[in-house]
Amino acid sequence: MNMRIVARQTWVLALMAALLASAIVEGLYRSGAATRIDYLYTDLWHRIAGPRHAPQHTALVMLDDPTLNERPDEPLAFWTPHFARAASVLQDVGVKVVAIDFLFSGSPERWIEKLGLMGDQASRQYDRPFRLEINRGGVLLAGFKVGPGETADDFVLPSPDYLLALPNMDMPGYVGLANLRSDADGAVRRFSMVEADTPFAHQEGMPRLAFGALAAVHASGQRLDDTWHFMNREIAKTRDIPVAFAGPPGSFQALSFRKLLALDAANDPDVRALSGKVVVIGAGYAGMNDVHPTPYSTSFGGANSLMTGPEIQANIIETLLSGRFVDETPAPIRLAIMLGLLGVIAFVGIHISPWRAVLLVLLAAQAAAVTAYAAFRHDILFPVAHLHLGMVVVLISLAIFRLTREERERERIGQMFGRYVSPQVVAALLASPALPELGGQAKQVTVLFSDIRNFTTISEKLSAKEVVEMLNTYFERACTALLAEGATIDKFIGDAIMAEFGAPLDQPDHARRALRAALALREVAADFRIWMKARFPDRNLPTFDIGIGLHTGEAVVGNIGSSVRMEYTAIGDTVNVASRLEGKTKEAACHILASEETVLQAGPGIQVGARHQFAVKGRNEAVAACEIIGGDAT
Repeated sequence: MNMRIVARQTWVLALMAALLASAIVEGLYRSGAATRIDYLYTDLWHRIAGPRHAPQHTALVMLDDPTLNERPDEPLAFWTPHFARAASVLQDVGVKVVAIDFLFSGSPERWIEKLGLMGDQASRQYDRPFRLEINRGGVLLAGFKVGPGETADDFVLPSPDYLLALPNMDMPGYVGLANLRSDADGAVRRFSMVEADTPFAHQEGMPRLAFGALAAVHASGQRLDDTWHFMNREIAKTRDIPVAFAGPPGSFQALSFRKLLALDAANDPDVRALSGKVVVIGAGYAGMNDVHPTPYSTSFGGANSLMTGPEIQANIIETLLSGRFVDETPAPIRLAIMLGLLGVIAFVGIHISPWRAVLLVLLAAQAAAVTAYAAFRHDILFPVAHLHLGMVVVLISLAIFRLTREERERERIGQMFGRYVSPQVVAALLASPALPELGGQAKQVTVLFSDIRNFTTISEKLSAKEVVEMLNTYFERACTALLAEGATIDKFIGDAIMAEFGAPLDQPDHARRALRAALALREVAADFRIWMKARFPDRNLPTFDIGIGLHTGEAVVGNIGSSVRMEYTAIGDTVNVASRLEGKTKEAACHILASEETVLQAGPGIQVGARHQFAVKGRNEAVAACEIIGGDAT
């Protein structure tokens, strides 16, 4: 019955740990508090994957340095005739949409007229080819939203000369907002179909759609509605969409703008290969600042992996037209995976040692990361960082549960065997003429600590009743050996025994008594090992063993506590060192470790083994200690 209760409690604790971790992780996920941590993983997936797919629907034409070098004396502000030539060639070879990612906020005709460089008629004809290309309907222009979109000042748009040339002066249909959405770390990972969904934008006919989204809508022949369909996927205007990057910067093989200006450009195979695609024309010359961080340039990517704005726009268009969407794991599946995996870790981890639980979490974390990367290769994002955080929460919860459970067990066992108090202490208290008071006195004593090794493992494999039986039997034998040497059995700390020699009654040979008692305890443990094997033959228990630490020095002994409750005990550095030496016995591969002070004060006849130097918490100097092998009986 007891074993069933313990098992049930263990399962409940594991379930609580899994539920707590899942709740914390889901809260972090929904609030976005840990999203930047998850970016470390998804960005790493992008860099590991490298080029992911070849663009099929979108192409890139870049105004590069070789193009500028062919016309070094022409300012870019006066290049509209060249853009007209390029747009004409592209439309002649059958390009679906020409999306010019330049902001033509100024008109060269107005500058020419202002400076009086040409006659009135000539100046008004300078931009005519460009206006005609715009009016044909296959060219999209870029604008920017620089505010909330509530007034005209919140928009930077092409020159009115070009806006008047738009088919039906339809700004929403032919001008896209080229703003790129960046996350908290500055990287561009997502886009939205609509950039200016404000009453002012609707009433005044201002541009509303994002530049890349507008190009994809044109290429697919859809209307400027509130929802769009790409490859049977309905896209709402309010949705943020992850960019399905074709690969790192340079994955779009950009065509040089100068090829479109050649005399026979329409017959160039590279130009003709653009037929049927959306072509983004943008800037790619040295010194331009239209470059942005992406998943390929975060963390260890570096500045050399920054991506140009036109290439990001091309990636956005390709995402929509190819229908290659990167989807987040649906909430029911995400929750099921979280709860299931964290539950397994909790249920297994609570039944194994803490170090094995840590190893289990490390292995599970690696497996989760590999699985998340495999899902990414299939365009599914799983928040693996949140899952890893959940594993850490489970591990911490198990550690707390384990610690509190062991402490409760130690306290319960200590209280149960409270009747094992030295008769000397009882006699000293009874002989006192008044009730015990707070305080004590400094005395030279030898303190002995003894602890059962692997007690937690043993107790987990026995029922509570069997643990009590084991401790009762062992403590009965151990206390007999200690009391035979005149020890004051200070307390039972769970499975540990603390005893003093030399208090409250003076014992000039307290060090020797303590060493004889330690050797007797070693014999008691050897005999008790036989009893354990006979009593629990099929439990696969660790071999019963103990560690004993002794130190001689000054300690404060007396009634320590409050007026409500007090106990006779010893405190001070001597007690601390004895306890630490006991804890070092396993490291030293021996049963008894005594400080040199104890061995020297005990006198001759003590057989010692290896000598050690131990760093003890709370002490600046190392403690010299010896292994105790044997000694005479005097």
